[in-house]
Amino acid sequence: MGEDEFELYDLTVVVEAIEGNCTCSMAVGDRFHLHGGKLSLPAGQEFCVYALQATLPLLPAKQRRNHPADWMETDARVTCPDPACRLIMRIDRVGQRVLKHDDVSAIDWEAGER
Repeated sequence: MGEDEFELYDLTVVVEAIEGNCTCSMAVGDRFHLHGGKLSLPAGQEFCVYALQATLPLLPAKQRRNHPADWMETDARVTCPDPACRLIMRIDRVGQRVLKHDDVSAIDWEAGER
């Protein structure tokens, strides 16, 4: 791997359980995917923005390899912020990809400050 390359995990976030009353029509098995910095949904599927926003702060850390004792390596579940819904999502690492700095940053690798 070159000096300007790095690895990220591809992620799938899947609804694992709904233990309350979900008013956003979510169902067990609903999912979205994160490849690099791009989020996608299976064709014809929707995903609740409130459940989505609960996962967003965790995704960049889950995309990266951390110390084995870091909780980010062992914990994979996130809940919807609606306490009556109790929707539980699981973040799965489903693959890895190599990215080049200049493909994901507007700051040129050679000119960037390090």
